[in-house]
Amino acid sequence: MVRRHTRRGAGISDVVDRSEGLANALRNAGARLGTPAHVRIYKRESLLELWLEGNDGNFGLFRSYPICAWSGTLGPKLREGDRQSPEGFYRVTLKQLNPNSRHRLAFNIGYPNAYDEFHGRTGSAIMVHGGCSSVGCFAMTDAGIDEIYPIVEAALRAGQPAVDVAIFPFRLTETSLQQEAGNPRIEFWRNLMDGAEQFEMSCRPPEVATIEGRYCFGAEAAAAGATPIAGWV
Repeated sequence: MVRRHTRRGAGISDVVDRSEGLANALRNAGARLGTPAHVRIYKRESLLELWLEGNDGNFGLFRSYPICAWSGTLGPKLREGDRQSPEGFYRVTLKQLNPNSRHRLAFNIGYPNAYDEFHGRTGSAIMVHGGCSSVGCFAMTDAGIDEIYPIVEAALRAGQPAVDVAIFPFRLTETSLQQEAGNPRIEFWRNLMDGAEQFEMSCRPPEVATIEGRYCFGAEAAAAGATPIAGWV
């Protein structure tokens, strides 16, 4: 069931209309509340994509949502207070949901993850939320978060252990990376592209871990010595 939050001035009729509209859109996509979900974020494009699992086990794009605001520049978050939105691979569990956020609805992406901690990165309370203002978070419109949050919550309550959230500086291709030649973040972005390509080839979020200061995926992520990227337990 979609939770009907009415914070920040949303009338009950508005929220009911959105809930019913979302249910219809999911039905038309062959999905429902509770279908496993995956989130992909592109900073330069200011876009959040919500992907849902189909009957064949593959994930397909459900909807794309404009990101109202993110902060900082292209590149990872490095330290508490740098007002930078992160990049990397994160996982969201039920413990990371906040239905009572002052930004309407929110979920914590789980920054810093094991990769960030290996590199000495610090910070806290990095969210996807409503409210359209950011000091490190990814701020959505209230209409957007009113769809994204219930889908993520329902997927977790239906048994998905964690929702994978992949955050990229931009759509990573050889062409886009060649245009960034000389950027000090290029090797980090190539590592992110390895994970992006795994998803594109398999149509499923790959297992993600960190080993020797880099992200690894799939079979390598399950190998001895790799530290999984995990959500809160």
